Amino acid sequence: MRNMRTPLLATTKTVTALLCMLGVISNAHAQFATTIIPVTPPETTGSAPAAPAKGAPKAAAKPAAAASKPAVPAAPAAPAPASASARVEPRPVDSILVVVNNEVITRQEVAERLASVEKRMAAQNVQLPPRQQLVRQLVERMIVERAQAQMAKENGIVVDDAMLDRAMQRIAEQNKLSIPEFRTRLEAEGMNYASFREEIRREILSQRLREREVDNKVVVTESEIDNYLAAEANAGGERQELDIAQILIRVPENASPEQLAARRERAEDVLRQLKTGADFAKTAAAYSDSSDALSGGDLGWRPADRLPQLFLDGVAKLQDGQVSGLLKSGNGFHILKLVGRRAAGNTQAAAPAVQQTHVRHILIKVNQVVTAAEAKRKLTELKERLDHGSATFEELAKLYSNDLSASKGGDLGWIYPGDTVPEFERAMDQLKPGEVSQPIETPFGYHLIQVVERKTDDASKERTRQAARQAIRDRKIEEATEDWMRQIRDRAYVEYRNDD
Repeated sequence: MRNMRTPLLATTKTVTALLCMLGVISNAHAQFATTIIPVTPPETTGSAPAAPAKGAPKAAAKPAAAASKPAVPAAPAAPAPASASARVEPRPVDSILVVVNNEVITRQEVAERLASVEKRMAAQNVQLPPRQQLVRQLVERMIVERAQAQMAKENGIVVDDAMLDRAMQRIAEQNKLSIPEFRTRLEAEGMNYASFREEIRREILSQRLREREVDNKVVVTESEIDNYLAAEANAGGERQELDIAQILIRVPENASPEQLAARRERAEDVLRQLKTGADFAKTAAAYSDSSDALSGGDLGWRPADRLPQLFLDGVAKLQDGQVSGLLKSGNGFHILKLVGRRAAGNTQAAAPAVQQTHVRHILIKVNQVVTAAEAKRKLTELKERLDHGSATFEELAKLYSNDLSASKGGDLGWIYPGDTVPEFERAMDQLKPGEVSQPIETPFGYHLIQVVERKTDDASKERTRQAARQAIRDRKIEEATEDWMRQIRDRAYVEYRNDD
């Protein structure tokens, strides 16, 4: 079950990276909002729709709520002189920059995010591309984020303040700080605490949506595991980790030959710039359509078995610092840079004996329809039914659990230490075989947990196959996520407003 085996912030790199991602909102943002470089719509990725998508505003009409937003002052205004002839200083007015389905992105929002991104890139020593290119990249990212948020809302996925508070508490604990100390540390490094919270909210929302739309649909077959293990055995058990950066020139879904040729030409132009000495990170920030573009395209250190085969083949003959040619995938054209390569140990080393737990659970997810209190109350009622013997755990799991394991009576199989989120594992470890927990809260909702039995395993054959399954799954999820994000962008109704 994927969602039980995914850390809360699996889609972010590390807490340290998160701290680098966010910056403080300066007093200059509101001033910049009135002078921000107009965003030129990217080349058309499909025929213009005969009519706006469902729920989208008509092109000729501006959303009244957004258009009537009050003026946003650049700084607190000084008290006006009593004289009626006193000069009134002009104040910048916010305006709509992009319409995404039935919502808008304003110039003020872009200005605030731009200042944050520029500060992060400077902290990471990534050269800034021309501002117009950076604004275009940022707006594209915000369009995808807004479309994702709308999809999450339609599916009843929410991240309320209580859930966000718990996530912030976990991040603070990972940094060995209390919440007040963590807030002080953020502000000392020039970061706005409220902006940081909202960034974490977006990350959690995106992860939960991805789990629903991508992770839970990925299937790994036994033959794939056999092939993986055979290839690993032929390599002598030697493992490598690679640090790769990428530039992706995305190709729209169902692209015409003309669109495909135009995207290839764009990718070839980017490659020519790199071959003539352009900085890779700066070029990625300016041109890449990947979600990691504003971080210079760097994927960070990853085990080779977690990378797509296309990437492994593309960098196989490269030396550190070298750039590949064009690589074509279902998502578009990739250009890779091999940042580094290092050994990652021997996978065939004997593994120590570990305790496994055969466990079942019933999960009630918290969303717009079901509150945390209702989920907890429902599980308390189910626990009482179990205690009185009026139903079996399997029967109740099939009827009430919101997890894919419901069809199997909530059976998660044999769990190794570290396979689940910490809250679930701590509760599970305290149970005796046959015992059922009280309602337990995790980032996924509320659970009843039943330990069926335990055993000590030498973690050999079964554990090896499980590790192989997870490696293949991670690789497939990454590839599927890129395709999913492309579909979200292609299917969104987007209207650019460049008028003053």
